[in-house]
Amino acid sequence: MSDKCQVEPACDLNRIREAVCVHTKKICDACIDKDCIEDLRVYLTRDSQAVLDQATTAKARSAELLHVYIDVEPVQFNSGHFSVDITYYYRIIADAIIGAARPCTLCGIAVFGKRVILAGGQGSAKVFSSKACMFGPDKQSMACAGRPDAVVEVVDPIILSAKVLDVCNCCRSDCDIADLPEAISSCFDSELVLSGEAKRLYVTIGQFSIIRLERDTQLLIPCYDYCIPKKDCSATSGTAEDPCEMFSKIEFPVKSFFPPCSDGSSESVSGCSCGCGRNGK
Repeated sequence: MSDKCQVEPACDLNRIREAVCVHTKKICDACIDKDCIEDLRVYLTRDSQAVLDQATTAKARSAELLHVYIDVEPVQFNSGHFSVDITYYYRIIADAIIGAARPCTLCGIAVFGKRVILAGGQGSAKVFSSKACMFGPDKQSMACAGRPDAVVEVVDPIILSAKVLDVCNCCRSDCDIADLPEAISSCFDSELVLSGEAKRLYVTIGQFSIIRLERDTQLLIPCYDYCIPKKDCSATSGTAEDPCEMFSKIEFPVKSFFPPCSDGSSESVSGCSCGCGRNGK
């Protein structure tokens, strides 16, 4: 199976039609990142905070990555290197336990920031593009014209643990989110409680990410042929068509009528080894 997925290099040099120049991104430096973020404070919505203040304990259910803010700055006394400041915004869902009653759902935000140093190369040319912000250039965007672009690829984190502490026992410096972006705040149904609470929720999460710095570059590459689309759009041109004729072209959704195979494979129902719809019956 794995042999079918391998991409073999093109060895037939006779098929090269011409050499073409393309504009692309060159990866200057990159790193993989594995963070275990312990006791990350969760800022709950007002309704969730009222529930937590009465709860005895809480259990974290899930964490969703909402947004990643990235800032790139040159490192002084280390030419060609840049600091990448990354701020992760998470939506945390948890269950609060109040006596013997049914658990109540809690919702809030957690913020985690970190910095990495990567080599971004040197370039005296300042790059400007028509993809500028809709309100025109500002002082910050003009100062960043010659810096590399930072890219952070992240998957949703893994919830590892959660705990509830009284405010008087929270002897730690929590991340200040007084300047929470409006777009992040709008992801929640009600106002977030940033202070004045009786109890606080803390979670420990595991985060995987890839961080890299990129610069624009031009490359000369061999051209084998043009990328001609294989899909025919004429069948869906929007013209009037007999609805029954159109319906006849739709394949029968067999998988919607039968459970998946027990081994979780994506085989068709006719070839399923678990007995569900064997031989298409």
